[in-house]
Amino acid sequence: MPPHDESSWLALATSPPVVRRAVLYMVVVGPILISINHGDALVNGAVDTARASKMALTLLVPYCVSTLSTVATMRSLRTRATAK
Repeated sequence: MPPHDESSWLALATSPPVVRRAVLYMVVVGPILISINHGDALVNGAVDTARASKMALTLLVPYCVSTLSTVATMRSLRTRATAK
């Protein structure tokens, strides 16, 4: 499918509703993951550049999971709708 096609994976993944949902999950779930994985370092003030980078990458995990699952669901629903 061409990139400009509204049903293409990239078009769906970058659509405003999908991005809003992914950002919401990132803002809610990301800090929870950071506190689980890096809480001791935050409490002890042991956050260096490498750990801060890992924290930033940790925020991408819920964003990516949300985006992947939402786009997969949207495509699946569209496929079912056109098959009927």
